[in-house]
Amino acid sequence: MELSAQARWELRTQRPLLVLAVLFAVAYAVPIVNSTASRRVTLACTVVEWVVWGAFAVDYIVRLTLARRRWEFVRTHWLDLPAVVLPLLQPLRLLRLVATLMLVGRRARMASQIRLTTYVAGAVVGLLMFGSLAVLSVERDSPNGNIRTLGDAVWWSFTTMTTVGYGDHAPTTGLGRMLAVGLMLAGIALLGVVTANIAAWFIARFEKDDVEERRQTEAIAALTEEVRALRAEVAALSRTMPVPTAAVEDGPH
Repeated sequence: MELSAQARWELRTQRPLLVLAVLFAVAYAVPIVNSTASRRVTLACTVVEWVVWGAFAVDYIVRLTLARRRWEFVRTHWLDLPAVVLPLLQPLRLLRLVATLMLVGRRARMASQIRLTTYVAGAVVGLLMFGSLAVLSVERDSPNGNIRTLGDAVWWSFTTMTTVGYGDHAPTTGLGRMLAVGLMLAGIALLGVVTANIAAWFIARFEKDDVEERRQTEAIAALTEEVRALRAEVAALSRTMPVPTAAVEDGPH
């Protein structure tokens, strides 16, 4: 079956966009982890972020153009459009982060060879990393903030995503609290996906064992029936065969 132009485009651009997403992660992390980075480095990272977002935006436009039914494409990919438009409304680094994560997630789900478990694991790592960096960038300079280092941010992300919430570290700014809400909701959603995936695996395993057991039972029953039929045939043959007469020895009278 010949692939459509849209499917061929998605297949060809999948790996390049993944590489660009990794570059975006590095460009986003460098100025936050190294707060003393020079202005040139910061500017270069900002340019990389915009270039990556632009690549995903072009990818969306091309896929929309190649789609046979464009309105259906827009309806089924409705999250992609806000992700493309969002950074243009307010050019903040955090919005570029959210938009790029949305676009990477949408493109990753289109890859049929990526299994659900791999996708969930990647989503967890990505959310932990970007959540830590994002909250550190908005809370580090807050007067009342208590998330000052990357270690504090990572620990806060772990406790927030798992909804444990020890309270030893917590955001104090409005934007930081918005990040916390998003991270909690994402953590609950991913936990539900993991739980459902594990349950589905066990159910499939039990069903497979049940099918195998039924197959073996049916095979034994069929074999038993064949043995009974063979016994009946042997008994019928025994009844129809003539009884051999004893040989009379010739002797003197």
